[in-house]
Amino acid sequence: MPVFKRIKEVLKKKLKKEVVKKLLKVEVIPKATIAQKMAELKEKREKILLGGGKEKIETQHKKGKLTARERIDLLLDDGSFEETDIFVEHRAKELGMDKKELPGEGVVTGYGHIDGRRVCLFAQDFTVAGGSLGEMHAQKICKVMDLAMKMGVPLIGINDSGGARIQEGVDSLKGYGDIFYRNTIASGVIPQISVILGPCAGGAVYSPAITDFTFMVKGISRMFITGPDVVKTVTGEDVSQEELGGAMAHNQLSGVAHFACESEEEAFNLLKKLLSYIPSNNLEEPAIVDLGDDPNRQDETLANLVPTIPKKPYNVRDVIEKVVDASEFFEIQSYFAPNMVIGFGRLNGYSVGIIANQPKVLAGVLDVNSSDKAARFVRFCDSFNIPLVTFVDVPGYLPGTDQEHGGVIRHGAKLLYAYSEATVPKLTVILRKAYGGAYIGMCSRHLGADAVYAWPTAEIAVMGPQGAAEIVYKKEIASSKKPQEILAQKVAEYTEKFANPYVAAHRGYVDKVIEPYETRPQLIKALEMFSSKGESRPQKKHGNIPL
Repeated sequence: MPVFKRIKEVLKKKLKKEVVKKLLKVEVIPKATIAQKMAELKEKREKILLGGGKEKIETQHKKGKLTARERIDLLLDDGSFEETDIFVEHRAKELGMDKKELPGEGVVTGYGHIDGRRVCLFAQDFTVAGGSLGEMHAQKICKVMDLAMKMGVPLIGINDSGGARIQEGVDSLKGYGDIFYRNTIASGVIPQISVILGPCAGGAVYSPAITDFTFMVKGISRMFITGPDVVKTVTGEDVSQEELGGAMAHNQLSGVAHFACESEEEAFNLLKKLLSYIPSNNLEEPAIVDLGDDPNRQDETLANLVPTIPKKPYNVRDVIEKVVDASEFFEIQSYFAPNMVIGFGRLNGYSVGIIANQPKVLAGVLDVNSSDKAARFVRFCDSFNIPLVTFVDVPGYLPGTDQEHGGVIRHGAKLLYAYSEATVPKLTVILRKAYGGAYIGMCSRHLGADAVYAWPTAEIAVMGPQGAAEIVYKKEIASSKKPQEILAQKVAEYTEKFANPYVAAHRGYVDKVIEPYETRPQLIKALEMFSSKGESRPQKKHGNIPL
């Protein structure tokens, strides 16, 4: 063997031995060092768990607010919370940020259980830099949003933030955009719920606006695009934060929020109740909850709840509560557009979405706000496989220049669109008035209702007898010496011929005229019948709802 080749083999063997020795060599870490590492981990955790520190926590409590972690403990089942990204830190250097430590990056994220059901959530921590949103803060939120989509579970966002972190500039704006995008992609796939428990200003308000339901607490919740100072500078208006964007402003006036609560505890209790009616994602059905109510129960008192005089008001909630299981009706947006009632109930344990005209307010007319309110609720229920039950007592659309110029045509069309688009079982009960286009819009047979029932008191016509008689017999009434008598006579004739449920029933637009006490068992039978309903729509990217 040549000398050079032999030297090469010897070196190769020697090198292998050295490598093996290194691999086999075990370094023993002194026990004291391990203890130090554990102590370091504990110290880091405790510091982060303390958020902005005891002083900031005390300030938060003095404002009547809980901390982010206290809120999570109050909302989730005991011991179920698993925190994610606890050690995430910002990486900003400008405007003194290189000297600032922000424990947890001002937001707590993770997952846990509510009444045994998995949920993902984030809670902004106002004790850390006012809960301001920076790049890594947003990244934590986006990560838990992605996790909720992967797991197919509800996402809950607890908002308490001063807004974008100015020191991080465009990175903060990017963060908001990333969140809005995920809100939109998740819409109709998993339920998204926002709880506003402090300020929520500027761009931050758009995430809650995209989510399905928003809770606010009186006295501590604030939502606005621009604050009172900016409003005063630009418009000259002098307005308080509460008046501009408090809980009642958005529950009663804007319709942005769905619940106005007296305390954080009440908000979380209502949130838990809401979750009990809805599934975890769009591929599941809502849970069946047996409340022990007989599906064949008949209530004779129903007949006395709806006055036969068309113009006499009554509370439609009384009708709803007599029909649903154990009289449990979970109303949503009770302060906004009160001429329309929406909410959840159960029929023989099955969750249903209920939409009803409220004759007690504006005679139950359809208008801009009530159409929006009902349409959005219909679309939510359809997204999450919740059957729709509609109780109809509607005299028409609210007339007037305010409504016409406010776009009642466009807004009313949203309701037509939502009902027509929905493929879940759709059941309709006409209690009394159902006039004109409003009759069509309240889930008539013509918009795809699967079953339409009418009480004997129902009046289904193009318009009310009075208005119809004045138009049809205008000349005859005008030429008469006793116009009022002729008008009364013609109104009676029109009522007898047209203002009843039977003309529509003759045409097959009403499936059955039922006695009021039959309403509950009839709806339950129909719900069971249509539980296996399958209905498709033409393939398309998406429709163009008249927004």
